[in-house]
Amino acid sequence: MKICVLGLEGAAPEVIFGDERLVNLRRLMDLGMYGRLQSVIPPGSVPAWMCMSTSQDPGSLGIYGFRDRTGHAYNQLEFAHPASTKALAIWDQLAREGKKSIVVGVPPNYPPRHINGISIGCFLTPNPVKDEFTYPTSLKAKLSELVGEYPVDVKDFSIDRKDWLKEEIFSMSRKQWQVVRWLLAEQEWDYFHFVDIGLDRMHHAFWRCFDPEHAQFEPGNPYQNAIPEYYLWLDEQIGAVLELLDTETIVLVASDHGVQRLDGGFAINQWLIREGLLVLNEYPKTLTPFEALDVNWSQTKVWSEGGYYARIFFNVKGREPHGVIPPGEYENFQNQMKARLEGLEDDKGQPLKPLVLRPKDVYGNLRNVAPDLIVHFGGRCWRSIGTVGQGQLYLRGDDAGSDGCNDSQDGMFVLAAPNCPLGGEYEGARLLDIAPTLLDLAGYEIPESMQGRSLVAGMEKKGPDDRQDSEAEKLIHDRLAGLGYI
Repeated sequence: MKICVLGLEGAAPEVIFGDERLVNLRRLMDLGMYGRLQSVIPPGSVPAWMCMSTSQDPGSLGIYGFRDRTGHAYNQLEFAHPASTKALAIWDQLAREGKKSIVVGVPPNYPPRHINGISIGCFLTPNPVKDEFTYPTSLKAKLSELVGEYPVDVKDFSIDRKDWLKEEIFSMSRKQWQVVRWLLAEQEWDYFHFVDIGLDRMHHAFWRCFDPEHAQFEPGNPYQNAIPEYYLWLDEQIGAVLELLDTETIVLVASDHGVQRLDGGFAINQWLIREGLLVLNEYPKTLTPFEALDVNWSQTKVWSEGGYYARIFFNVKGREPHGVIPPGEYENFQNQMKARLEGLEDDKGQPLKPLVLRPKDVYGNLRNVAPDLIVHFGGRCWRSIGTVGQGQLYLRGDDAGSDGCNDSQDGMFVLAAPNCPLGGEYEGARLLDIAPTLLDLAGYEIPESMQGRSLVAGMEKKGPDDRQDSEAEKLIHDRLAGLGYI
């Protein structure tokens, strides 16, 4: 049985399940099961899509964000790439059965994975014109023939030229979905997985124009309908894909996380400097990224990587080159830092409500170099700012940047399978449950290494006769309803 996964980066369950105009998604919901999908921590595209595909949490994968430490030196940071983890993904499991897969834009995928089938790079590809981003490499020429220059991302989704940006995102999406349809129709596959990055770019660029709860929302602004317009566009693309699939194909539409407003930013390294935990030899005269700071490591205890959440690192003696925290005091120091962070207030004196997590409490395993603490600020309505030189700890509005949203914990899923014994709204699904569920429905064994569970484990799967009876019953129901008897 074939499996087709259509990933919608950051799709909000509130929009997906609340907009009745999304007729093709409604069609899938009527045929199958759907609901919120609890993401991993952190709920970002990297590492979430690989967590979905492997049923492993970020710690077990050893991927904690877009950039991770590759060692304990202070300057060893590397963007996530396919070799960052050795865990087997669902397409690797199927390859063992001799099955072919097509994976398009599923991060991290640069350099492109060498799989049994076709692999096309994700938004982490530096330059799709100059760099090889397809496997096999010969596919790049075919993509150029189909759509011209194949876009893995928009060139600058944080730019304030809204008209230009909206057209760039739609243009990218049109080319990507054209390639998706060609691959589905013309290439051999048993497993297909595509991630639409355009939705995420629309969210970050236009969420403040869309969400009435956003501090910068202006009713009647010219871009208030930009995001709903893109959701409608995606629904049309999903409908076009469904026309290419046979009735025996398992179809999953899912997002890796949701989306919510962004109220501001907290300058985490600025705060660490104020607290005497991060010491500089010389304070910068202009806004400066952390890696360019002149840090006095012999007196520094803590530093942080910024982003939509903070990853806090300790300078531990014997672990880091110039460590100062004795290993025997590590746990006590970790608890102290957790308490100090949890006591933070915002610029109005209100609790910032940080969610401060010890990786060992969150993950089943800790591979590669894990942060010492992970922090989400303000219920994820505040981002973490790693740069130094702002002159202030709290930034709101344009001072916090042009980004209007952050990732929320709950994504969404709609799963339609001809043999699925469940239907309607489902509560309690997790991102890690997706791969085991797909393998179960398709009739494959679930590897013991997978941390999630099949949502249909132990249930009797529908057979062809069951489906025929169900379809006949629906036909009779519709006829009676049309006559007014129901």
